[in-house]
Amino acid sequence: MKNYNRITLMIGLLFMAAGCKISADVQAPKPELPVTFNNVAVKDTAGISALPWKSFFPDEGLHALIDSALIKNFDMLIALKNIEQAQQVVKQSKWNNVPSLYFNATASTSIPSKYSLNGLTTSQFFGSNHMEDYSIGASLSWEADIWKRIRNTNKAALAAYLQSDEARKTLQTDLIASVSKGYFNLLMLDEQLRVARYNTALSDSTLRIVNVQYNTGQATSLAVQQAQAQQLTVAGLIPQLEQEMALQENALHILTGQLPGVIHRHAILGDIRFPDEFSAGVPSEMLRRRPDVRSRELDLVIADAKLGISKAQMYPALRITASGGANALKASDWFNIPGSLFGVVGAGILQPLLQHKELSTQYKLAGIEREKTVILFRQTILNAVGEVSDAMVGIEKLKQQYLIAAKRVATLKQATANAGLLFQNGMANYLEVITAQENVLKSELDLASIKRQELSAITDLYRSLGGGVN
Repeated sequence: MKNYNRITLMIGLLFMAAGCKISADVQAPKPELPVTFNNVAVKDTAGISALPWKSFFPDEGLHALIDSALIKNFDMLIALKNIEQAQQVVKQSKWNNVPSLYFNATASTSIPSKYSLNGLTTSQFFGSNHMEDYSIGASLSWEADIWKRIRNTNKAALAAYLQSDEARKTLQTDLIASVSKGYFNLLMLDEQLRVARYNTALSDSTLRIVNVQYNTGQATSLAVQQAQAQQLTVAGLIPQLEQEMALQENALHILTGQLPGVIHRHAILGDIRFPDEFSAGVPSEMLRRRPDVRSRELDLVIADAKLGISKAQMYPALRITASGGANALKASDWFNIPGSLFGVVGAGILQPLLQHKELSTQYKLAGIEREKTVILFRQTILNAVGEVSDAMVGIEKLKQQYLIAAKRVATLKQATANAGLLFQNGMANYLEVITAQENVLKSELDLASIKRQELSAITDLYRSLGGGVN
């Protein structure tokens, strides 16, 4: 009776200690954020990140590519399987607080040596040279979660599940951005190919005129050679651009989970229109929407849970066990109830003392790991703010570059037309015509490139604000 009271007292003391926290939950650090991005006035809280991607990107052809990527992309399919795995772990973790229950049934026959003590005893008491034993029963084991070890384990499992979904969202934003930028690059190549073909035809015309002048003695063979070299230079751009176009089409098909092939499109680069101004919203809203930032927050949750688990392992663990069933030495008495029934109840307390300082070291390592997680959390936020700022600056400056480049193209086109007329009337030489054609070709190619860079910067802004997730 005294032993029973002692056990009861020890268990009671342990449960009283359960109300005492061995380590306080560490709060996530508050990130340092600017009031606005690049000192731009805030028009709304969420900005363009609140727009669904189908509302943000205007082209139907691009919609079809993104839809295919989100459904068929192999990385996305793997991410969905990772979510399923994490979900199974969460479901299993809910059973951690449930006692373990085992069922067993045994039957055995023992034939001892007739000259041994067991053999003599068996013959004397059972009148037989063997001894039988039949048992059926169940055993139960339960660990009291006094120090929140199990709760922290469940907490870490849930955070890992949520983190797998954030990884899926991160991949989704990256896929939308990659497909969009690839599509815009394809439209740029279309425009550059159109420019190259037009200028090839223009160079052909110039070469014919120079040949006529050469045949009439008005031009030298050097003029013919330079005009021909100019024509070949421009013509050489066509297969180069066609190769780049095929590679880009193949890359987009792979992103969308399809076999390489041709992408049919009806839009041209100049048809893609976005609003003249973009609202980035407030920085704190970006933290709520960006999946990589939320994933880092979940890293902190997991690190806190692991810190609590390692601390709990340094304290005593209480395990309660119970077993019961039927046991008999003869099969005929096996179900002779209640005589064959038995039951055992026990409680054990395990307190680690000396384990080569492993538990203390594990706790310190968990604390250091959490500190590293805090640093990575702050770094992710800083990178996120930097990405938004870079995209906003890029959009603004590329718009200015585009306006200047467009004016330059218009001026050079007029200069090329004038040079052609003067050349045909003998008032300008072939070098002036070739130079004018080279300048307008380069300027038109640059104009298409700047437009594509501007569209890519807009896409980067949408992605860096956490747009395109659901």
